Amino acid sequence: MARYRIDSSRPASRLAAAALAAGALVLTIAGCSPAASPTSTPAASTSTSTPTGTSTPRPTGTSTSAPVDGQCDTASLSGSIQPGGGGAAGSVEVTLVLTNNGATECALQGWPGVSFVGDGNGTQLGAAADFDRSTPHPTVTLQPGGTAQAPLKIVQALNYSASDCNPKQADGFRVYPPGSTASLFVKDADVTACQSNSMSLLTVGALVPGA
Repeated sequence: MARYRIDSSRPASRLAAAALAAGALVLTIAGCSPAASPTSTPAASTSTSTPTGTSTPRPTGTSTSAPVDGQCDTASLSGSIQPGGGGAAGSVEVTLVLTNNGATECALQGWPGVSFVGDGNGTQLGAAADFDRSTPHPTVTLQPGGTAQAPLKIVQALNYSASDCNPKQADGFRVYPPGSTASLFVKDADVTACQSNSMSLLTVGALVPGA
């Protein structure tokens, strides 16, 4: 009977060759594939509520403009309430006047922040004044002794129910000159505030040159 010799080396050689070919194919495909794009993180947007030229944020609702060149120092200003243009039914309009008591000229621009204060210690009563943005707001230069003025509308507290308003006699007003974080007190004992923060009795216009 004829005997056949099985050559075990041939299958092994074929398997090795196939493995090498498969590896070469993988390397070729990898070399042809485009590189994965690195994941990019969008740059975080930054914002600030501090206007250019100020070192600290102004109190909310107290001013609408950054300090101007030659800004008046609040310590050099005094305020008063003068008669105004009358008023509509249930309200009165007076004039808020700021006077430069310094030795040099200075400037103001924009809307002053105004609120009622009371209790003999400057406690704010109710909401701060709304701004009448329909009024002109030029830069006002105050010579020593010069003035700037703004119309101040005061709605009568008696227009509202006592339960909604919680009325209280005020001592006067806290006033922030535009662009300033410091305030001054303007005495006026003839005004009544609503202690409720939901009631806005005050509306102030922009400063203009004094009469």
